[in-house]
Amino acid sequence: MDIPGRNATLNIVMGIAIINLKRTVAAIFVTVMFSASSMAQEADSRDEVVLLAQLAQSTPEQAIGIDRQLKALWSQSGSASADLLLERGREALDDGDTLTAIEHLTALTDHAPDFAEGWNMRASAFFGMDRFGMAAADLEHALTLNPNNYEAIFGLGLIFEIIEQPGKALDAYERALAIHPHHEEVTNAVNRLKPQVEGSTL
Repeated sequence: MDIPGRNATLNIVMGIAIINLKRTVAAIFVTVMFSASSMAQEADSRDEVVLLAQLAQSTPEQAIGIDRQLKALWSQSGSASADLLLERGREALDDGDTLTAIEHLTALTDHAPDFAEGWNMRASAFFGMDRFGMAAADLEHALTLNPNNYEAIFGLGLIFEIIEQPGKALDAYERALAIHPHHEEVTNAVNRLKPQVEGSTL
């Protein structure tokens, strides 16, 4: 039976939840952009496998530095022109010019299709325009190139949560947390969704 008042309330609640999730993503995105761009020169030359192993065994304090090194490492394309397109895309997103950011990042994915960060960043731009399907497709492509990018996995989880697939969202969050056990936003997401998902399966 349809209950108009109840449906209206649910719509309002869902709308607030989506707004809050988008704000969370925006805040995370700004942090990632800052750390990746301003700390790029601090990229550690050690193998990614070593850094990931250290991250899995790190303390919360140690994880901060390892996280920064990994993001800087993942932002290195090995091509000056690709790096420039990535920088321009980030700057446009930082300025709130999402369309220009998508233009730069599409040029980047065309120019360097094997550079995972280009797809990951374009997904952030699509997400900002509520193009969740396109954002998810870019994140999935980024993860075929770099399956250890916990930020991309977290992004997929957020999309699943927004489109009301909490089980898939929790799976993504737990997958990200297995790689980065001290990721605060992912930890909060798991704590938020786990009781809901496990309760629904009882």
